[in-house]
Amino acid sequence: MLSETLSDQIEAYRIGPKLQRLRREKGLGLAQLGEHTGLSAGMLSKLERGILVPTLPTLVRISLVFGVGLDHFFAPEDAQPVCEFIPASDRLRLPVNGPDGVAYLFESLDYPVKGRPLEAYVAEFPEGAIPAPAHAHAGVELIYVLEGQVSVRVHGRRYDIATEDAFYFDAGFDHSYENTGEGDARALIALTAEREQYGV
Repeated sequence: MLSETLSDQIEAYRIGPKLQRLRREKGLGLAQLGEHTGLSAGMLSKLERGILVPTLPTLVRISLVFGVGLDHFFAPEDAQPVCEFIPASDRLRLPVNGPDGVAYLFESLDYPVKGRPLEAYVAEFPEGAIPAPAHAHAGVELIYVLEGQVSVRVHGRRYDIATEDAFYFDAGFDHSYENTGEGDARALIALTAEREQYGV
């Protein structure tokens, strides 16, 4: 059990309120956030209310979902990095689940940067994986296929994107990704969004 001094020091960072603000800005319920992080809604509720102190791995999972760095929870509110170096060794691959298991894996390339109007990811699509359900959000996306073939469905229409092809689309329409080639596929995905709607 934490001493009163340690509890006071941790409380000063206001991790719970920061987490709650991120979740509400993104428009997610506790159960939805739990699906993205692999944490239970009950545990997330305790973290937001300051009943439970998060471990570092737990904060990393949460940070990646919201596209913020760990410093978001520990640095002063007005700290705004201008440049960030993100070494490959620091990135984590997180799964996006489909109806029958993992649909694809993604790594955020710019998670430490606060207030960014652009997000970039490397996504890996295992051969034979069932695609995740279609989703939509404000803004636009661009996908550049690094290897394999990825099919993108936008508003019910399918577009096949081969290695070194790029595809730009309005993300406000329902869209989903699927590996339709032989072997695993990898792609670079960049997106922009209206912050008040998308909650980046």
